[in-house]
Amino acid sequence: MLAVPAVTPASVIPEATQQAIGYPTLFVLVLLGALVPVIPTGALVSSAAVVAVHQTAPFSLAMVFVTASLAAFLGDAALYWLGRRGLTSKNGSRWLEALRARAPEDRLAQAQAKLASHGVAVLVLSRLVPAGRIPVMLACLLAKWPLRRFSRGNFPACLAWAVTYQLIGILGGSLFDEPWEGVVAAIGLTLLISVVPSVVRRVR
Repeated sequence: MLAVPAVTPASVIPEATQQAIGYPTLFVLVLLGALVPVIPTGALVSSAAVVAVHQTAPFSLAMVFVTASLAAFLGDAALYWLGRRGLTSKNGSRWLEALRARAPEDRLAQAQAKLASHGVAVLVLSRLVPAGRIPVMLACLLAKWPLRRFSRGNFPACLAWAVTYQLIGILGGSLFDEPWEGVVAAIGLTLLISVVPSVVRRVR
């Protein structure tokens, strides 16, 4: 008689623990990545989506989407608020100076022109274009947009950003049997997307 392996709670613990740790970690890292634009947040979201594809728990992908988009929105709002404080301060602020340092004059001028022509719609595109978020945010600051107006445009931008990088992760997760293979593929693709535009600009 064949022995049927019993399904024990222990077999569920690894995935449950992974979710309990993974979502808060994703939230914190994306939030920090919005404040300090050196963390590859797109790669983080894609990697989390790869893992979610291979999980059996329902709504895993939805949780990744909600976590990533909310963290990005709150991080952008916090950075914008800090930038506005820098504009009204006599000596500025290190946050505002950091924004200026990451927005070359030509990119800032381009962002200001597009913002004047297209308004809030530019915010949505800025999060989808590599290195486009900071120049547009700085253009909004220099145009003295209030935080509420910036947030209204930035909310759909964060949703579109989370969907885009999550789709990259879903693609990577569905192509490979092992999660780690999908993670490597997703990270490679997101890094390629972020590097190619800057290389093209330098060549031009």
